Amino acid sequence: MLDVFGKPVDLSGKTLWLLDMDGTIYMEDRIFDGTLDLLARIRAQGGRYVFITNNSSKSVADYLTKVRRMGIPAEEEDFFTSAQAAVLLLREQYPGAKVYCQGTQSLIRQLREGGIDVTETVEPVDVVLLGFDLELTSEKLRRTCEILTLQNPVYLATNPDLVCPVSFGYVPDCGSISVMLRNATGKYPSFIGKPEPTMIRIVMEKFGCTPDQTVVVGDRVYTDIASGYNAGVDTVGVLSGEATEADFRHTPTPPTYLLQDVKQIYRALTDR
Repeated sequence: MLDVFGKPVDLSGKTLWLLDMDGTIYMEDRIFDGTLDLLARIRAQGGRYVFITNNSSKSVADYLTKVRRMGIPAEEEDFFTSAQAAVLLLREQYPGAKVYCQGTQSLIRQLREGGIDVTETVEPVDVVLLGFDLELTSEKLRRTCEILTLQNPVYLATNPDLVCPVSFGYVPDCGSISVMLRNATGKYPSFIGKPEPTMIRIVMEKFGCTPDQTVVVGDRVYTDIASGYNAGVDTVGVLSGEATEADFRHTPTPPTYLLQDVKQIYRALTDR
């Protein structure tokens, strides 16, 4: 099979599949045709799949409930999120830090369960952490602006995604929220999730896989594909989410292969 670029697709030998979720295997609550076939094929070939997502608004337990409702076979170890990456980073680089989090209650719970000292009030803090916040209010924005303006904390954000795909189009994601805060405060965060290679490297190490055995699949050039590029692993871009064919063609971090959707990836694995 040839991909959109006209390149022969060879995904043989890939045993660790790192899959984005929204826009790649489903859209909100609608599973894409071919998702279940692809996942079954990966397992039948002796491989494993891990869902890696920049969306910090939900916990692994939330995601597990969601994908199982769609009929996707999964366990907790089959997920790695930017929230989990944030907990690891805060533990390792800022032990004992007081963290103000602008995020969902789910994210705040995950941080506290991970041993992070989190506050939701305006008080002296060491770190501000910004997440994709589906519960965002003007009061939260005011508190964040006050802390960033009057204090000098380390400023982090879970992910740089500008939009999150939904059934009717898109809604602003963490990256867009951070742009809004920069316009108000002049401060801009360092990002934790994709396109940084950290999440990919952690999962590869966890399952003892090499870059040659690993492939990243996603619908965004500047996060999914860039993270795989930065980690030195092959990538597959799909046109079922945010990025267009032009986006994939005109980027310094192009995917190894570009296919229409997960159904085409399944065909690439079976049409050999």
